[in-house]
Amino acid sequence: MGNICENFRYEEKAWPRRDLTFKFYSDGALTIIDNRSEEVISPNDLKGDSLDFYIRRRIVFIKNQLAASQRKYA
Repeated sequence: MGNICENFRYEEKAWPRRDLTFKFYSDGALTIIDNRSEEVISPNDLKGDSLDFYIRRRIVFIKNQLAASQRKYA
């Protein structure tokens, strides 16, 4: 099966307001793109509400992976 990607667009509320696209891949990889400058940024460059968004989405990913593993090996 191929590597599935979920895309999420997020606009920061605090200044400077960045327009970000988060690409979460099924293998756990992540790409964050600043849509205005078209640069790839790392999770270390996130702060405030965008960091909170990233953490919440990563937790959802981990929970889904755990549930899939439980179903597979149960």
